[in-house]
Amino acid sequence: MASKAEYVFTRDFLDNNRINLMHHLWTKIFGYYIHPKIPTDAANLKVADVGSGTGIWLLDVQDKLKEARLDGFDVSFDAAPPRETLPTGVTFRQWNVKDSVPEDLVGTYDIINVRFFSFVILNDEVPRVVAKLFSLLKPGGYLQWGEADMETLRFDKIKPECKTDHLTDLFKLLAVQDDRLKPTWVRSLTDIFANAGFVDVEKDTKDALPHVAFMFHEAGLMIHELIARKTKNEYMANELKRLLPGAVEETKQGAYGTSLRYTIIGRKP
Repeated sequence: MASKAEYVFTRDFLDNNRINLMHHLWTKIFGYYIHPKIPTDAANLKVADVGSGTGIWLLDVQDKLKEARLDGFDVSFDAAPPRETLPTGVTFRQWNVKDSVPEDLVGTYDIINVRFFSFVILNDEVPRVVAKLFSLLKPGGYLQWGEADMETLRFDKIKPECKTDHLTDLFKLLAVQDDRLKPTWVRSLTDIFANAGFVDVEKDTKDALPHVAFMFHEAGLMIHELIARKTKNEYMANELKRLLPGAVEETKQGAYGTSLRYTIIGRKP
């Protein structure tokens, strides 16, 4: 949802495949596209995916909700399939969640989905973003937000002698060099929802099974390669290139990073 200049990743075919893979792994961890407590049987259901990226969440939801209106919002659709290939009912529209809410969208949606914003918005921007999403919903509509809690990041090993030196330094480097890469707001999302006016706020917490966590970790290693290619910070680029081969080798030997993951839902009264 950040602008092209602000977005830390590359919006190319490698990044697109990373997004799609992480979507499928996330769904495997949680077991649903839409939280089971969110009703989806309303007539003329309207669903939005904010920060839709490749459109993969909308396209999977379309398989289940073929009669729904499904709108994707982002600042760029370089990652999305051509509009001519989209199934009926799926549309994309440019909107930056940091901008004002378009008047024609106020009170429009039954369900809004947001995911993987922790590397996109800064800590002090989150309450304003949640307030804007609240205004997009109809009364009775739900916001669903999925995010990994990087403050719970840990390195698991298949055996005690596995090393994690390069992996540890790699993650520390990102946190030091860019505030977007050290989010501290994720575990506060339930309170932010409540302060925005949401009710029936719930948090579904998952700790991925080891084999899924390992696959998610490998997909995440692509992030470091992509940032190294995109960043204008020469020191950061050089350090990423220095550390990444060692981190890959440590991964091959059985070390991997993982964290708690949350899906938070709230209803607009």
